[in-house]
Amino acid sequence: MLDAVATLNAKRIVEPVLVLDPTAPESHGRARRLGVECVLPTEDVRRDDVVATLLDLRSRKGLTHDAATQLSLDPLYFADWLVRSGDVDGCVAGAAHTTADVLRAALWLVGPASGVRTVSSAFYMVVSPFRDGASGEVLTFTDCAVIPTPSASQLADIAIAAALDRRRIVGDEPLVALLSYSTYGSAEGVSVTLVREALAEIRRRAPDLTVDGELQGDAALVPAVAARKAAGSNVAGRANVLVYPSLDAGNIAYKLVERLGGASAVGPIVQGLRRPCSDLSRGATTDDIINVAAITALQAGDPSTPSLDR
Repeated sequence: MLDAVATLNAKRIVEPVLVLDPTAPESHGRARRLGVECVLPTEDVRRDDVVATLLDLRSRKGLTHDAATQLSLDPLYFADWLVRSGDVDGCVAGAAHTTADVLRAALWLVGPASGVRTVSSAFYMVVSPFRDGASGEVLTFTDCAVIPTPSASQLADIAIAAALDRRRIVGDEPLVALLSYSTYGSAEGVSVTLVREALAEIRRRAPDLTVDGELQGDAALVPAVAARKAAGSNVAGRANVLVYPSLDAGNIAYKLVERLGGASAVGPIVQGLRRPCSDLSRGATTDDIINVAAITALQAGDPSTPSLDR
């Protein structure tokens, strides 16, 4: 983490703010020598505000004053309070916390964006060229880390959030494919019905979004296959956002593409929050942390940017 912060600061990718761990004072010296802003919860005057916010949000759920006071010392909760208050634009955590810990703190203190009921995740897969004229591509895979068995409405939330973040992170037009083992009615089943219901909801909630389904993976990605299986689709053969019908499918797919296809997998990137709070693998490398911090800054974007969700 410290190596990543040094690079982020030197290259002016972001303006880092380090929230120090009161239980690890041996780490403070090197952190302070990096020349970036350092916050130590035990010495920060905003700690009382963190406690008050936690109690306001969670006392009805059983959070006691003593528990809130203890959480205010946790760098993760203090950092997410800084995000909530607007003192920082986003948070990167997870090298020393589980995904469950990172998401819990973010949901408590930041919460989902307006109109979003489901916080999810995406991987940005940097893949070798596979379509004519492409020198290389970035594909959004979602959801691969958070929602095990999404409902149709949750799948719609996932797709809309992924499209919004893609605009900010990659900068191109999201072309969203809802994946299935069926293309345009070639098969039937519970998950096929789920995808169709999700598509109808997305088109109702985000009518300007370019989305189609249900599509098999080859129909979504390969123009020649799309011409046979989904002629006339405005997404088939061109998709850059792949929405999986379950966490099983998404997680298996990204790992296979990474390990067998040689793709670089950046993520998981948490999406659908009011303000960005990103999760790292506990095995994250320096480069992983730098990439996720840069993406978090892009997610923060312009706070006046409208949501795709209508």
